[in-house]
Amino acid sequence: MQSGIVIMNIFDKFLSMDDYKDQYSISTKKEKLDIEYIQRFLSHCSYWAEGIPVEIVQKSIEHSMCFGVYEDEKQIGFARVITDYTTFGYIADVFIDENYRGRGLSKWLMECIMNHPLLQGFRVWQLSTQDAHGLYARFGFVIPEDPKRLMRKVVPDIYKKKS
Repeated sequence: MQSGIVIMNIFDKFLSMDDYKDQYSISTKKEKLDIEYIQRFLSHCSYWAEGIPVEIVQKSIEHSMCFGVYEDEKQIGFARVITDYTTFGYIADVFIDENYRGRGLSKWLMECIMNHPLLQGFRVWQLSTQDAHGLYARFGFVIPEDPKRLMRKVVPDIYKKKS
């Protein structure tokens, strides 16, 4: 198991991407990510990961392709893609800090994700959203024609339960 993490870290290091616009940047370099900031946002400001512990955030980052959004060096947004790098990508944990919304950063973040060279040729992209259908529709996402084909198992409030 440990060797898999080392391989991913080497993979991330040599196949990383950085893009720049004015004082903003988007990077796939995991060493730049502010894990505490990401966990704080997800735990306290998101509807999908309320109460998520930092250990779970760290593990999810280790096993995903991550995109950090920065103003200069300060992290202001995040997204990750859970993928096999061949056929499927699931976009998760997308956010831009509320103080930076309305500047086109979420659209730019999605452009970087959808255009990343390692994320091309997928048969299926998937994501879940409660309130950003307009953003994702710009990138070809639609409500499934036959939602009965999709199945899922949800464990509500999993991060709020005490061990």
